Amino acid sequence: MQLIQTVRHMRDQGKFLGGDDLDRPPQMFVGAAANPFADPFEIRAARLAKKIAAGAEFIQTQCIYNLDKFEEWMKQICDRGLHEKCYILAGLTPFKSVGMARYMKNRVPGMDVPDDVVKRLADTPKEKQAEEGIRICVESIQRLKEVKGIRGFHIMAIEWEEKVPEIVEKAGLYPRPQI
Repeated sequence: MQLIQTVRHMRDQGKFLGGDDLDRPPQMFVGAAANPFADPFEIRAARLAKKIAAGAEFIQTQCIYNLDKFEEWMKQICDRGLHEKCYILAGLTPFKSVGMARYMKNRVPGMDVPDDVVKRLADTPKEKQAEEGIRICVESIQRLKEVKGIRGFHIMAIEWEEKVPEIVEKAGLYPRPQI
């Protein structure tokens, strides 16, 4: 949060924290990360409020697999009016395999991969798991498009970047919506 404040001060005031003027203040849109699934869940919305108060203008979330819990978090965010103070980008990562799903569930701190998602991939033949992972990602985007407060998506296709255009197109995010 102090880094967010520092960058905003430098950009908005054109000064270093010590008071010296910057020759060229940074021109940036200040963002931060948020993990709606970290423990304790009860403080997640308050923590995001602090980042926004510090000057975050957009938020990118951790990978979302537990849609119910994420929707609960977004309700808390909207109840506080935080969605009106910054842009929230929902983070999504497609699974390549059931092994990746199990690894993220069991080995990546702060990750919440429901058992039914792992089972869905496990019940899919190995040669079709990558395709099923993309399908799960697309279905998640389509559901999250209806969640109040979501302003966009951050698709993190880990070492699988070539799949992003396919996901974007299948999820109905392309062509870009007219604003």
